[in-house]
Amino acid sequence: MDIQAIKNRFGIIGNSPALNYALQVAVQVANTDLTVLINGESGVGKEVFSQIIHALSARKHNPFIAVNCGAIPEGTIDSELFGHEKGSFTGAVDNRKGYFETVNGGTIFLDEIGEMPLGTQARLLRVLETGEYIRVGSSKVQKTDVRVIAATNRDLLERTQQGKFREDLYYRLNTVPIRVPALRDRKEDIPLLFRKFSVDFSEKYKTPSIQLDDEARNALVNYPWRGNVRELKNIAEQISVLSTDKMVTAHDLKRFLPEHLEVNRLPMLAAPQPHGGDFASERDILYKLFFDMKKDVTELKKMFFDILQNPTIAHNHDFHPADTHVLHSYPATATDIAPQAPTIGNAQPIIIQDNKIDHHEEVEETLSIADKEKELIVKALKKHKGKRKDAALDLGISERTLYRKLKEYNIAE
Repeated sequence: MDIQAIKNRFGIIGNSPALNYALQVAVQVANTDLTVLINGESGVGKEVFSQIIHALSARKHNPFIAVNCGAIPEGTIDSELFGHEKGSFTGAVDNRKGYFETVNGGTIFLDEIGEMPLGTQARLLRVLETGEYIRVGSSKVQKTDVRVIAATNRDLLERTQQGKFREDLYYRLNTVPIRVPALRDRKEDIPLLFRKFSVDFSEKYKTPSIQLDDEARNALVNYPWRGNVRELKNIAEQISVLSTDKMVTAHDLKRFLPEHLEVNRLPMLAAPQPHGGDFASERDILYKLFFDMKKDVTELKKMFFDILQNPTIAHNHDFHPADTHVLHSYPATATDIAPQAPTIGNAQPIIIQDNKIDHHEEVEETLSIADKEKELIVKALKKHKGKRKDAALDLGISERTLYRKLKEYNIAE
């Protein structure tokens, strides 16, 4: 089937070589029953590719279902996918068919496959290899004929090395990989997409269609678009509704583009995700911990410098002996040193000789990442009086990840 006809049928805008190649692979593999793994960042339109593959396959008249693996709690995902028997767990008041049973003969799209628990991954592997599965709470083996299309915005190979994804399942899913390009990698398509969205929204809201001048168009093309097509569509809708002048300039455009995303390249704490990404969540906790530690060290250095300049203010600061270890790294110079070594609170005197700062006692501090992570989790639970949901929200992780960490570190709630 012609690629342009596919684009017209499914509303795909763009002519970049990377996009055309991804569509070509999808068309070629559609008539087979091969498992397909769609890779791409969030917002690039991975689900559309799964619909294209199903619509062009021999299964097109049979059911198609899209399942977000990250949105289903770990305790119920086996039941959702494979079904359960009555009484198999609390709340199982009746027999229930899973998706692999109800979609028999059709196609199932497993989005965010990287968030699937390891136990469920083993069950999925058996379905892919033998077409067999067992309901939760049952011992009867059942057969199914379902084509699996999976998608992820994670590096699954990296997750296999971390022990968070089965290597055998990765190679079984990766029979035919399709890489959907990020929007910033197909810059020539950005003006076309923006024009399409602006026309759609002008018809929807009964307003004149907006236009971009040359500078605004260049700014739009060079914006990083971390949310990809989804973000571009949202921006187009905002401008269509809120812009008073239908000829949008670069200055007008800046009001709608989040400026901090263009200049900030430092790690940021992500908003809590309902599915909880284990790797990202742990990394975010560490970022938060390290940034807080850096801030504390900077404040202590400044406070100590002020005391060296004016020893009389030492009594106005509440120091603890264990806090003085962070001052080792402050570079003392001849102009910084007071004639009389100050005594800070009840701490041991700091002896200043030959432009060096010596301590009577060296205080050791653990540098274990696991200990710091455990300490942060304990503080969050204490702050929220043991409420796991609120503590997980404060830490920037999912409640499921927090529960796993409590078990891992043996933390009593």
